[in-house]
Amino acid sequence: MIFNKEGSTTIITQEKATIVEFVHGLENKYESIKNDNIVVNLFSLKNISLDDINEFLRISNNHKAAKRSFVIVTNEISYEQAPDEITIVPTLIEALDLIEMEEIERDLGI
Repeated sequence: MIFNKEGSTTIITQEKATIVEFVHGLENKYESIKNDNIVVNLFSLKNISLDDINEFLRISNNHKAAKRSFVIVTNEISYEQAPDEITIVPTLIEALDLIEMEEIERDLGI
């Protein structure tokens, strides 16, 4: 698991572990990144299923309840397939743009 902090956003990249192992590792490290916006970059992983994405549901809900962004990057699952509570985009650029828009909305109280 690779952590890359850019301003108030932490990008987490996983290249080898299973999704379940990845979520478990994220839960273990969560305390140190809970105040950041989080981008989970799964772009290098193939054969991701909707069940894999649902593994992130609890973390995503908790993070968004704390008024922080939580975005998953993958082109294996479209945002139409995912639960409404999980934000999925196909590229890292779109994830960062989305976080910027969400931060503006939070600043404006929207």
